[in-house]
Amino acid sequence: MPHTASKKPPIGLAVFLIIAASIGIAAAFALTLDKFTMLQDPSAQLSCNFSVLVGCSTNLGSWQGELFGFPNPLIGVAGWSVVITIGAALLAGARLARWFWLGLNLGVTGALVFVIWLMGQSFFVLDVLCPWCMVTWAVTIPVFLAVTLYNLKTGIIPAPAGVRRLAAGLYSWIFVITIACYLAAATVAQLEMDFLNRL
Repeated sequence: MPHTASKKPPIGLAVFLIIAASIGIAAAFALTLDKFTMLQDPSAQLSCNFSVLVGCSTNLGSWQGELFGFPNPLIGVAGWSVVITIGAALLAGARLARWFWLGLNLGVTGALVFVIWLMGQSFFVLDVLCPWCMVTWAVTIPVFLAVTLYNLKTGIIPAPAGVRRLAAGLYSWIFVITIACYLAAATVAQLEMDFLNRL
């Protein structure tokens, strides 16, 4: 079935993408500045370091913090810039081609997979919660949900009618689903790190 996304620009989704990506890029930019500070002075006390449990120095100084050979926050700066641009284009009335929507979905899916991996590294390996990283995690989850459910309900991602109806119903519950994801992540962190007793 042909998709219906081009009939009317999704203004609500556009505004959400701009807001979420603005938060994401602010966090990524702050982490980038902190990384530069660490490179200049490895012993520097960063503003994001609150305790042994909550801080970003450990993450930024680890190999996990530069998985692809450069600081991870640069991925965030670039990626969230793209999402802001797409949101602004939609808000201006742009009608995006199906391949473009699928490319966006591939990008946010990759971001979610990367975030889940980074969460696992923080919880199970590094044993520290990075504040700015958590901000990035917090916006990546609903952005993935919003884009994927939108693409499913409009037929951009080919799916049976029942799946499209389910996606349309879940689209209205993104906030609740996001909160459930946050609670699941917090539960894993608590079970593994016992952070409530270590704060």
